[in-house]
Amino acid sequence: MTDASYLPVSKLRVSNLSKRFGSLEVLKKIELDVVKGEFISIVGPSGCGKTTLLRIIGGLEHSDEGECKINGKNIDGPGKDRGFVFQQDNLLPWRTVQSNTEIGLEIASERLSKHRERIRSLLELVGLAGFENYYPRQLSGGMRQRVNLARALAIDPQILLMDEPFSALDAQTREIMQTELLRIWEEGRKTVLFVTHQIDEAVYLSDRVVVLARRPGRIQEIVEVDLPRPRPLSIKRTPHFVSYVDHIWKLIEHDVRESVLVEHI
Repeated sequence: MTDASYLPVSKLRVSNLSKRFGSLEVLKKIELDVVKGEFISIVGPSGCGKTTLLRIIGGLEHSDEGECKINGKNIDGPGKDRGFVFQQDNLLPWRTVQSNTEIGLEIASERLSKHRERIRSLLELVGLAGFENYYPRQLSGGMRQRVNLARALAIDPQILLMDEPFSALDAQTREIMQTELLRIWEEGRKTVLFVTHQIDEAVYLSDRVVVLARRPGRIQEIVEVDLPRPRPLSIKRTPHFVSYVDHIWKLIEHDVRESVLVEHI
């Protein structure tokens, strides 16, 4: 019998969660437990509620049924325990890299002088040391997303919520950003929920991949990814990796085809 003291404790628990927008049922009875330090990706066809689920966990939307808890406490709005990395970087063009990184701390009424060393360390961590005084217009897309990530990490969140953060990048930059994200994650082992349309990206990054069915979004399967860490990009060419990608694609292929046909009618 397993000693209860050795069972992993949920950092995040989503229970019986459902969401509607008017008559449109978006999510249905989502159940998910995430332990501290896990990297979880969420995949599924367009319109299955991936971003809505992330926004509910982030406190930006409310569910109609069920609940979300962090460390046993109900989520009732945004909080410093969650950092959000959006698809678009939304950097303020009149602020430098450093001052964009400090925005969350300012909103939280933190004294910036207390955090200068932490900001410097974060910018070094994401590969932007020496670019503190650059403006967004002077940065590449990958560099802008590094600022976006540093800004989310600056508030030292317990959970990092990432909504397709690399979707606007070209394929080569995207692959490099995946390796950089894993490097950064290994440094601090934040709990991460990562939404993506790219199955190979989800498999490469994650401990587990949550596969949602077409609307209303329901969990079809949670796939445990048993690949060694650290993971070089070359792992994507191994049969074991490809087998995970093929399995997840077979789970969602029909729903993806249906969603594409509906969009083009």
